[in-house]
Amino acid sequence: MQKKLPPFYHLSDEVANALSRKEAVVALESTVITHGLPYPDNLQLAVDMQSELRKQGVTPAMVTLVDGKVLVGVQNVWLEGLTKAKGLHKLSSRDIARAVAKGESGGTTVAGTMAVANQVGIQVFATGGIGGVHRGYALDISADLLQLARTPMIVVCAGAKAILDLPATLEYLETHSVVVVGYQTDEFPAFYTRSSELPVSARADSAQEVVEIAQAHWQLGLKSAVLVSVPVPEETALKKEVVESAIKRAIEDASNQGVRGQDVTPYLLERVHQLTGGESLKANLGLLLNNARVAGEIACIIACNKMKIV
Repeated sequence: MQKKLPPFYHLSDEVANALSRKEAVVALESTVITHGLPYPDNLQLAVDMQSELRKQGVTPAMVTLVDGKVLVGVQNVWLEGLTKAKGLHKLSSRDIARAVAKGESGGTTVAGTMAVANQVGIQVFATGGIGGVHRGYALDISADLLQLARTPMIVVCAGAKAILDLPATLEYLETHSVVVVGYQTDEFPAFYTRSSELPVSARADSAQEVVEIAQAHWQLGLKSAVLVSVPVPEETALKKEVVESAIKRAIEDASNQGVRGQDVTPYLLERVHQLTGGESLKANLGLLLNNARVAGEIACIIACNKMKIV
């Protein structure tokens, strides 16, 4: 029996029905469309990711907030408004309560989406790149990492965002017992590029193997996430030297302009997009769609075997 949710939660009929029937559901974040990508690329991506999941028989559950209501499963009628709207808030797990109380609207980050999805009983989440430890600021640690440390969920990503300190991010995940699974790879992907040359803690060559690792992890009594890191598709991947050059310039520009806090990541991603002549955007779109596909495969295995792995 599903637990009673707070009154400000609003599940779409599609999501509510899929969860009640124990069908495959994959959570999707919304900051990628409210803060991460320009219009109309953000709208097309949202439509394409949901279509990719539905082709597999999986119900997409995008999480966002509209006028203080936590929406799980965003209909197309809302997507147009969200992708065009200005002044939306970027909502991590700490920010949702304020947004609910003040009737605010915004997109949920990895941490915010995980907090909501876990509460409604969704076990699989697809995103682009997770947050992490920022370069040069060892104490600037994304809330995504803490949420991964305390939330039993399979999170499919393309590694951490390349603008971050990847070795420090992996060290944090190790300290907090987050299993970092390389999907058909032994190395941690670096978002725009296929490898960071840093090792993962486990390898899985199929969605079935991912589920088996996750099930064993939680049967041990651990409460941390299983992070499935999927390399960006080869056809949209960028060369490491191109990415590093753009990132260093973007970080310098951010520092010179006094960009701070939650504004840093969207600023850097947009600046890298400009400096790579739009190639980073193509990589971002490619990896997001690919991650949705892999997450859908994982969710289907859980549903087909009638498994409750958490």
